[in-house]
Amino acid sequence: MNVAAAIPQPVRLAQLPRHKPGTVAAVDWNLLSEPEGRRLRELGLDEGVEVEMLHRAGLLGRGPVACRIGRMTVALRRHVAAAIHVSPKPGR
Repeated sequence: MNVAAAIPQPVRLAQLPRHKPGTVAAVDWNLLSEPEGRRLRELGLDEGVEVEMLHRAGLLGRGPVACRIGRMTVALRRHVAAAIHVSPKPGR
């Protein structure tokens, strides 16, 4: 078995499959404005936090997304979710 194939590669939160939990691997703070970054930090979103994609709005991939951060459900603009890199949890 190829060990590298068994390790999930990080994806952007906006691309995480619905109802599949993952762990925040990195946040590209440079893609976010100062208020957006501050809001994410206030929500407790940083490396190591568990997240789950719940819903995507909009047919063209431009609408907001709803995700679970810890025990909270929050809505994020699509470009904010794209700045968050997530490692999907294997086997679910």
